[in-house]
Amino acid sequence: MIHPHTELKFISNEVGYGVVATEFIPAGTITWVLDKLDREFSPVEFQNMEPIYQDILDTYTFRNNNGNLVLCWDNGRFVNHSFNSNCLTTAYDFEIAIRDIQRGEQLTDDYGYLNITMPFRGIDEGTKRKIVYPNDLLKYYKVWDKKISAVFPKVNQVAQPLKQVLSAEAWNRIERVIGGEEPLESILANYYGEEN
Repeated sequence: MIHPHTELKFISNEVGYGVVATEFIPAGTITWVLDKLDREFSPVEFQNMEPIYQDILDTYTFRNNNGNLVLCWDNGRFVNHSFNSNCLTTAYDFEIAIRDIQRGEQLTDDYGYLNITMPFRGIDEGTKRKIVYPNDLLKYYKVWDKKISAVFPKVNQVAQPLKQVLSAEAWNRIERVIGGEEPLESILANYYGEEN
């Protein structure tokens, strides 16, 4: 489930639609949670589908660490890629704002951690990276872990409209991590390689 203070908006002809903040979203806010309405499809289910459905899943899903395709039921499926994304996924089935997101700003992910199957060239944002590769999670997890750990302590300090979607156990894990009772699990836990 995508953060409630967002809306789907046309961005440009090159990008199409994207998810835009309708209110200020501070760093440390949970911006998306895997919920009970999101749908998972195994590779076998995908292979047995007609091409029209395969095309939809190719466009609007990401692969989890089991290799299953996850289709978000809401506007979460329209979050665009950025090499300098303002949201990052975690090992806890939710994404977090890694910096303040202003009203009218797009929420963005780095598709490098979504277990894509084929490389693609992103829009040039003036970053060193120009292409997203299937193994980017293996290359950049330490960088992403640092960004997540810098804002993770804020999770229990800012308003969390999506807290009600998290399980009690997930919230307890968040508090144990913030309290220093257990380490923050690496984003690398999301990796799926064909060798798995």
